Amino acid sequence: MSGAEQERIRVLTPFVANQIAAGEVVERPASALKELLENSIDAGADRIDVDLEEGGTRLIRVRDNGRGVHADDLALATARHATSKIATAEDLAAIGSLGFRGEALASISSVARLQITSRQRGAAHGFRLDEDGLITPAAHPEGTTVEMRDLFYNTPARRRFLKTVRTELQHAEEVVRRLALSRFEVGFTLAHNGRRLRDLPAVTHIDDVRARLAAVCGDEFVASYEALDCANGAMRLHGWVGSASAARAQPDLQFLFVNGRLVRDRLVSAAVRRAYADVMYHGRHPAFVLYFELNAADVDVNVHPTKSEVRFRDSRSVHDFLFGAVQRGVRAARPLAGAASAPSSVTEIFTAGAGEVPAADAASVAQAGSVARVMPHRQFEFRMPNPPSAAGVRASTALYETLFKVEPAAEPAGVTPPLGYAIAQLHGIYVLAQNAAGLVIVDMHAAHERITFERMKRALDAGGVITQRLLVPQVVAVSEREAALAEDAANELLSLGFALDRQGPDRVVVREIPTPLIGADIAALTRDVLAEAVEHGGAQHLLRARDELLANVACRAAVRAHRKLTLPEMNQLLRDMEETEAAGQCSHGRPTVMQQSLGEIDRLFLRGR
Repeated sequence: MSGAEQERIRVLTPFVANQIAAGEVVERPASALKELLENSIDAGADRIDVDLEEGGTRLIRVRDNGRGVHADDLALATARHATSKIATAEDLAAIGSLGFRGEALASISSVARLQITSRQRGAAHGFRLDEDGLITPAAHPEGTTVEMRDLFYNTPARRRFLKTVRTELQHAEEVVRRLALSRFEVGFTLAHNGRRLRDLPAVTHIDDVRARLAAVCGDEFVASYEALDCANGAMRLHGWVGSASAARAQPDLQFLFVNGRLVRDRLVSAAVRRAYADVMYHGRHPAFVLYFELNAADVDVNVHPTKSEVRFRDSRSVHDFLFGAVQRGVRAARPLAGAASAPSSVTEIFTAGAGEVPAADAASVAQAGSVARVMPHRQFEFRMPNPPSAAGVRASTALYETLFKVEPAAEPAGVTPPLGYAIAQLHGIYVLAQNAAGLVIVDMHAAHERITFERMKRALDAGGVITQRLLVPQVVAVSEREAALAEDAANELLSLGFALDRQGPDRVVVREIPTPLIGADIAALTRDVLAEAVEHGGAQHLLRARDELLANVACRAAVRAHRKLTLPEMNQLLRDMEETEAAGQCSHGRPTVMQQSLGEIDRLFLRGR
């Protein structure tokens, strides 16, 4: 073909157009499986069976018990832009189905051998559409079976980009896991090369919800999640958020469904990360299963060919709502205080049109404790702290009282607080306490850091931090840049409780500090605050990064390791933890408390054997 002929405009053949579309929709076997499963769900199926061979490259068979396809429509099933889910352009503004583009089957049939057998509900028999387009009668139960064989058989270049059978199977399993979380009322089975890999029955009883969550997300997630359900106008977020102690090295347990559709969205990801910011250890990723519902007209799902991305009409409102809802769920937990709860009914997680569950089932919700455990093989060197002198006790008590008012801990008969009562201090680092379950170990620095952080945040939210004016203002040497920022951002620093005046090119005078920080090293604290302000880029950025700054300030102001505490001080620390939000982690995400049950201790000493 000459160069002039190549430049002429021509209409592509349907086969080439379908292969181009297949490049967007069918990346690997898992991509095709996703489209087929979504079609089955849209057809109202409550049982879907999946059979794979060679990771799906040789065969993907999806059988459902849905409504089926009319015999006269089978020929259109593989036609491009043919769909039963929308009819007009107005329908695109409020899409309620998972599929709607009408490209999936056409794209798959252009790169694989496709056969569809279907029988409508109430029909006498079914019909089969083979890969050549021929329709013949066929025996089939009510529902549809789609068989896709030899993926990319006619495009060997694309077949070479497929990974190993094991990798492709893992991707296919992930698709089934995700859809199993999106539709609890649908039962799924998955077999590979004739071997059953997953069997997830449809959820008909509230107790089965936890079973499916455990099967898909693992027992650790189920043992540590917090259930949440928040609504604001037409927006609702419900589901489960994992505790910070169950954070993972990879973001592989993060499921967000928008109106029943699993999506990836930077806006949502940013809101969730921000909600976990002051309880998550650096480099870790939270686990969550969340369902976000809003008006269909307020979200555009027609953004990406694979329908994995969405666009919100009012992104700022969505971000703020999701951040607030997730943060409340994350911070609702108290250390060792109680059990994570399942939803009050199965219908809370079902999409519109799902079956109802009897109200009586709500009484059978199972409970699971959220307890971080000490490794049983870890050895401890237990020593009672040396009895402090009277002067030492007075000094220690006075120091703690500058931060919190210490009152005698009440010990009502027959009632033991979640964190129990202190019995000793280990190496001046850990507080050892006894509760109803066994031994509680508290990192006193990390726990005090969280308490200080939360109290400073509450003070700011209530209208400002209470400050203490220094009897003798302290001059602190800083860099010229830090001194200039102290002058420019004086009002912002004052709102955080620090009254600083510049005195010379590299000097500042500290006149007031937050009351909770009395007794801290003022010079070091001032340098740290100004360094944080410089790092965050000045006054306004400092306020936006307030929580991070307060976390660092709380860390430096918290009681240090190797400081001897009296039993009343230790017990007050435990009571404060029980009343503090997110007290299970310090403000940088480290755990503050761990529990070792009496049974675990008995096993260490071979008791009962």
